[in-house]
Amino acid sequence: MNQFDQIIVRPLAVLLLASLAGCIQLRAPDKPIEINLNVNIKQEVVVRLEKDAADLIKKNAGVF
Repeated sequence: MNQFDQIIVRPLAVLLLASLAGCIQLRAPDKPIEINLNVNIKQEVVVRLEKDAADLIKKNAGVF
């Protein structure tokens, strides 16, 4: 098997890899990659403000 590997398999592997070398191309895109994240941050801010206001009212119950 060792002689077969050296005589047949290795040269065939080299030829196969050499034939595929022209098919693979890497290049940068013409336009910049755009990632559009539609994130609604308003909801999180409102919840935080409501919690902060509720805590403030609890701490200063006599003022309100």
